[in-house]
Amino acid sequence: QVQLVESGGGLVQAGGSLRLSCAASGRSFSIASMGWFHQAPGKQRELVATITSGGSTNYTDSVKGRFTISRDYAKNTVYLQMNSLKPDDTAVYYCNAVVYVGNNVYIYWGQGTQVAVSS
Repeated sequence: QVQLVESGGGLVQAGGSLRLSCAASGRSFSIASMGWFHQAPGKQRELVATITSGGSTNYTDSVKGRFTISRDYAKNTVYLQMNSLKPDDTAVYYCNAVVYVGNNVYIYWGQGTQVAVSS
């Protein structure tokens, strides 16, 4: 079992910045990739950004140039630096991890952290 604990959400004015963190903990696992998804009210959960174990990153078009995903491999932690925030970024942000446990692959989710951007 792997636990993902998120932090860093909050309320910010448009143009402001927030930094989300997500720490993975558990026993005998290795991480294939970690990422962030968001879900606005009434909408489906959507990918924001991902980063692989090799450091390759992927961003949805709407956040390119504004958000940066990074990892601290020693701490099994992923970060999302969000700059130039817009009201449309308002959503619950979920951390995601694709994890190898032995020969099996599992997907884990954090509990979600609210990001609210006021105009």
